[in-house]
Amino acid sequence: MSATPQRHRQARRLTFAALAVTAGAGAMVAAALPAGAASGGGAGKSHTVDVQMLSFNDFHGTLEPPQGSSGTVTERQADGTTKAIPAGGVEYLATSLREARKGHEYSVTAAAGDMIGGSPMLSGLFHDEPTVEALNKLKLDVTSVGNHEFDEGKTELRRMAYGGCHPVDGCFEYGKEYTGTEFKYLAANVTDEKTKRPLMSPTFIWKKGDVKIGFIGVTLEGTPDVVTADGVKGLKFGDEVETINKYAAELDKQGVKSIVALIHEGGMPASGAYNYDCNVPGAGAGVSGAIVDIAKNIDPKVDALVTGHTHQAYACNIPDPAGNPRMVTSAASYGRAFTDTTLTYDRRTKDIVRTAVSAPKPVTKAVTRDQPKAPDMTELITRWNALAAPVASRPMGYISADIAGRGSEAPEKPLGDLIADAQLEATAPAAKGGAQLAIMNPGGIRADLAYKAAGGEGDGVVTYGESYTVQPFNNLMNIVDLTGAQLITALQQQVSGTVNGPNPKILQVSKGFTYTLDMTKTGTDRIVVDSVKLNGAAIDPAKTYRVAMNEFLAGGGDGFTVLKDHKNKLVGVPDLEAFNTYLAKSTAAAPIAPPVADRITVIK
Repeated sequence: MSATPQRHRQARRLTFAALAVTAGAGAMVAAALPAGAASGGGAGKSHTVDVQMLSFNDFHGTLEPPQGSSGTVTERQADGTTKAIPAGGVEYLATSLREARKGHEYSVTAAAGDMIGGSPMLSGLFHDEPTVEALNKLKLDVTSVGNHEFDEGKTELRRMAYGGCHPVDGCFEYGKEYTGTEFKYLAANVTDEKTKRPLMSPTFIWKKGDVKIGFIGVTLEGTPDVVTADGVKGLKFGDEVETINKYAAELDKQGVKSIVALIHEGGMPASGAYNYDCNVPGAGAGVSGAIVDIAKNIDPKVDALVTGHTHQAYACNIPDPAGNPRMVTSAASYGRAFTDTTLTYDRRTKDIVRTAVSAPKPVTKAVTRDQPKAPDMTELITRWNALAAPVASRPMGYISADIAGRGSEAPEKPLGDLIADAQLEATAPAAKGGAQLAIMNPGGIRADLAYKAAGGEGDGVVTYGESYTVQPFNNLMNIVDLTGAQLITALQQQVSGTVNGPNPKILQVSKGFTYTLDMTKTGTDRIVVDSVKLNGAAIDPAKTYRVAMNEFLAGGGDGFTVLKDHKNKLVGVPDLEAFNTYLAKSTAAAPIAPPVADRITVIK
């Protein structure tokens, strides 16, 4: 993608509280100014005002502290070592944001999408109404949509924004009607195919006194690749750069010179530590992925980018088309972190001032659990938990130890194996589809299974609430015919094309299905074709196999386009039902052990 660089304006500078994000850093961080721009001391105090921007992303309805590795952040220590810090939970996020706002007359809170969708049961069971209530209490001002805002389709997204009880499930609390968001949802690059108009507002102008900051919100252009077809039916998703540049020009014409883009697309930092300094020599060298090219092509009129989608933490300078550093941030996920950025607003130019500043503290801050809980959020969680309790607390099964899923960085995840085995067992009987193998998309694994849950129930017990958190989408199982050649192509699509990014989406496979992934090679050559076997027999390209997968994958989701070319589809039970049925076979005396994860051999 490309964009024509616009002529940068004189004296456009951006002051960020802490351009260096290493904990305790106090050094000056150089940020080159446009030619002829004034230095940091050129503007008198009477002409400028500091505006605090707090931001986060990918909250996913995670009201209670997330379990397992999804409930920690990695913190870099002064000696260069790292340690895991328990983090997350809306009770702590509320306290963190409220403390951060103290002493700031001008403060705006923004987010970069996926506030809802893929949520734990406490929120998901109630179509994420509890999360919207919590975000309203957090005083969120504006957010872009993310791909998960479309999990239940455009009509439900509008209901989430504008209010009204659910059309099927009705009102959840007696005497109360859901009132919608008090913050603004932005969807600049999402248009209705019939009307050609944006589905929701493309921009939002935050005002306080004579200070105005414009926000443009977009989701990733590839949203249809990561959402079920029904979720995006009738919608078109436009190019992120073209859309942002279009609306930046419109805001500029309206006299709004200070602009922030909220983008539900992101990158991968060189370090997993939230306080890692990615501003290494060569601006932007500390982060890779889609957001880098996007950032480099967005008009210099845009002063800062708040991003998400990859669930990573970073605060990096990436040069704009004029070659000037511009801050790009992302705050991990699940409410485990937030960013605290100071935008210095010049009342004379109505623009943000970019300059170099000292860095006494990190931009990205962890939402640690060693601080007081916000009482209003505790009340909210308690109230909704009481409504969910009859369903959520039911035991589904037992495990003997933690089973890593979302938190595992390995291509093959133990929980992915367990889910695929559950799906195979549910669809193997001839009357239920006759599946010979099952494949599972890793993005559909939303959490780990923790042996000792945060809720404090008996060790090893897996409740319905916990299994729902792992598999919240309730996708129907599809059992289809695929040729051996199509199966091999699907494996190759893991490491080529749209799914071959910095973090390739490796399909999880059921027992008996094995192959070798050679990471020393590139593209499709990474799949060792002769190694692809089912129950020890090599896959025959000409033979037809019965394969179970969720409806998202069967529709070509996550870029696995070959899976759409299946035949003889049989619709089975929901994936959550298959998972719970499998868990139900276990007992306290005979719990499920974590799978060995030996189905994919990785050569590095």
